[in-house]
Amino acid sequence: MQALLDFLPVVAFAVTYWLTKDFYTAIQVIMIAVTIQVIVTYAFKRHVPKMVLISAAMVIVLGGISLLLQNDLVFKWKPTVLNWAFGLVFLGSQFIGKQPLVQRLIESMAKDEFVLADKHWRNLNLMWVVFFLVSGTANIVVAYTFDEATWVNFKLFGLLGITIVFFLVQALWISSRAETPAESPNTDSVEESKSKDN
Repeated sequence: MQALLDFLPVVAFAVTYWLTKDFYTAIQVIMIAVTIQVIVTYAFKRHVPKMVLISAAMVIVLGGISLLLQNDLVFKWKPTVLNWAFGLVFLGSQFIGKQPLVQRLIESMAKDEFVLADKHWRNLNLMWVVFFLVSGTANIVVAYTFDEATWVNFKLFGLLGITIVFFLVQALWISSRAETPAESPNTDSVEESKSKDN
């Protein structure tokens, strides 16, 4: 349901643009849509994920600046700034803290379903860094190289396509390296056997 809620504002933006051919009307619609998204998410979950809040805040701030200045490029920078910012955060977690950010995120959603070695978690975290870098770069290249309609289509279909491909590659990569909890070394058992021997 959260994935659907995250996707709906982008769909609302694209559909509004296709119907009106007015970029600024589409910006107003997505600003309203992300506000509704945050409210509905909170109503169902009693909290709003930080990534959703950050994305919604950027839509409202950059959308508002675009409307004020009548400059569509300000809004078009949003996916790039967001992706690059997340990329930096994931990269920073590679060196700061006990676990890379991707490990914390995935383990919070899939507890006890599989186990990865530390080096694999760090490699996976770097894959996310590259994903965010590529997505952000692709967005701004399209924004400056192609016309407005092409960018709107890319925002809906292109970035979604990149994300789906990445998730499929990530899932295959994890499945080839993951172990079930039963297969992973059991530290407690080792310690118990050592104490019995002593």
